[in-house]
Amino acid sequence: MVARPGRSALGCLFSLLILVAVGYFGVNAGESYWRFYQFQDDMRQEVNFAKEHSDEQIRTRLRASVDSLGLPDEAKRIMIRRSENGISVESSYDDRVEMPMYVKEIHYHAHAEGRL
Repeated sequence: MVARPGRSALGCLFSLLILVAVGYFGVNAGESYWRFYQFQDDMRQEVNFAKEHSDEQIRTRLRASVDSLGLPDEAKRIMIRRSENGISVESSYDDRVEMPMYVKEIHYHAHAEGRL
């Protein structure tokens, strides 16, 4: 029996197509997590400088971060708690990640705390 030329190339092409599809849809999920990570990092920065800023200034800056990162509006519900020697900032939101024939809702809870 003689092997047909191009048969292995077709298998390689199919594998490459699967790899590209996984990469493409993985980027959507990765982008969602990256935006969450940046938002949480912004929270940490605000906590680090909380002595110099009021709660309303912190809330305003974090809401601007929500807008610039393209997060859902529910992320603008930012809770700030101060005690005698510490501060806690948190926000929760759901982000949609679209896959072919499937939409995944991912719940994020951003939180940062520190000493005053």
